[in-house]
Amino acid sequence: MSLDHSDVEKIAHLARMALDESQIDAYAKDLSNILGLVEALEVANTDHVEPMAHPLHMAQRLRQDQVTEKDHREENQSISPSVESGLYLVPQVIE
Repeated sequence: MSLDHSDVEKIAHLARMALDESQIDAYAKDLSNILGLVEALEVANTDHVEPMAHPLHMAQRLRQDQVTEKDHREENQSISPSVESGLYLVPQVIE
């Protein structure tokens, strides 16, 4: 697919890009090349290809789900001026 001058101007307007007249021809060529690549990929036969979550066949290493830190809630809230039911109380800011 080949884009012309007016197509690039429309795309630039939609993308909120300010292009100089001298840049439009270069953008038209680059965008046409990208669209040509997409067209070439569309004809590839993918009937027997399974979708993949990642291009590399790797397993993610997972760590054990266990507590590794001490609970510091009481210690941290002991210096707060107002705490209720484990929550910090702050003055109302919005009426």
